[in-house]
Amino acid sequence: MKNLNEHPSHDIIGTHGIELLDKKIILCIGGSVAVYKAIELARLLMRHGADVICVMSKSATKLINSNYFKWATGNYVITELSGELEHIKLADYKKSDCIVVYPSTANIAGKLANGISDSLLSTILMVGLGANIPIFMALAMHESMYKNIAVTKNINFLRDKVNIIESNIDEGKAKIPNPEKVTKCVIERITQKSILADKRILVTAGATIEYIDPIKVITNNSTGKTGVLFAKEMAEHGADVTLIYAHGSENPPNGVKVIRVNTTNEMFESIKQEMKNKIDVAVLASAVSDYRPSRINKSKIKSTKINLKLNRTIKIIDHIKKIQNDVFLVGFKAEACVSKNTLIKTAKQKMIDSNSDMIVANDIGDTKYKNNPDYNDVTIINNKSVVNTGWTTKSNIVKIIVKIIIQNIHNKSSSL
Repeated sequence: MKNLNEHPSHDIIGTHGIELLDKKIILCIGGSVAVYKAIELARLLMRHGADVICVMSKSATKLINSNYFKWATGNYVITELSGELEHIKLADYKKSDCIVVYPSTANIAGKLANGISDSLLSTILMVGLGANIPIFMALAMHESMYKNIAVTKNINFLRDKVNIIESNIDEGKAKIPNPEKVTKCVIERITQKSILADKRILVTAGATIEYIDPIKVITNNSTGKTGVLFAKEMAEHGADVTLIYAHGSENPPNGVKVIRVNTTNEMFESIKQEMKNKIDVAVLASAVSDYRPSRINKSKIKSTKINLKLNRTIKIIDHIKKIQNDVFLVGFKAEACVSKNTLIKTAKQKMIDSNSDMIVANDIGDTKYKNNPDYNDVTIINNKSVVNTGWTTKSNIVKIIVKIIIQNIHNKSSSL
């Protein structure tokens, strides 16, 4: 895995730009006839400044000699796991800046989606996914295989976890995206990462609960998915992320600090504790209970004797800027069965009331939303723009929002 000192191939590094300068990119090469295009991709990434280390599957080495990639990159090519622990050296926490799978076969995607690590590539990808290293997958296969229900299930499962670079359907094949498109995606992610690197991010997620008695509670149906996706996305950008997590069905990502809470007051106290040290961005994606019982019964109340008096819970978002005025605050506004104009109007009012920098608004009363919980259509509002994401995955929505957050932080830094 050592660099080949003064290898002639290094002469091209940075000739097209320095966006990827000093960035270490692992190029995982699967066994597809599109494998020859990986040489072009490796060279293009280098021309933008990257140090590229190639990892080849056994089937890939049968299609093209590994020496081609040694020549192309000036680095030794990994073709098997050994006592050198290549999967740890390449893909463990912060060992690399990103992993690109090009081409990715249905077999590679299936193994990653199902936690199988029985080969060089699958083991490296399993470690990289667990270590929150950004992974890009460019799929290549016959169209009939691409549309196979099992393959589709695996790809859809991975969409929330890795960056799927869409194939071009042509001539009965899901053809691999061109190297220029892949390089552009990598550059966008890597350059964004540098802006959030080491910034302190606070994310809240999940549904708070309010106790009626030791058994009965008031709560809502939040899964926590959006907040968990935010925590993962921010961590992949190099941020120092704290996730304050109430109740939800989504597992928190690796590599972030997780604080578990139950009630709204517990969440607010945890937020105040974390904000004793400066926070750069606060994303309040949790579904906080609006009301709590005025009195919590110490023993179980019989169902025939429940008589509740409710008090409003604290509006957490309204207090964040009072604790730290310069934090970039992102709030959420959910409405049900309202017009787009009404949705935007109420979101803008919430932004004013809470002194937020951005509000993400959506209509949860739409039948389409109820039937497709992994998708959404949100409107992102800040002081300068109103952006509608359209109907897309929650994972993609989070990426769009994070990109806008990054742009705002960059603009703020530039104006200072």
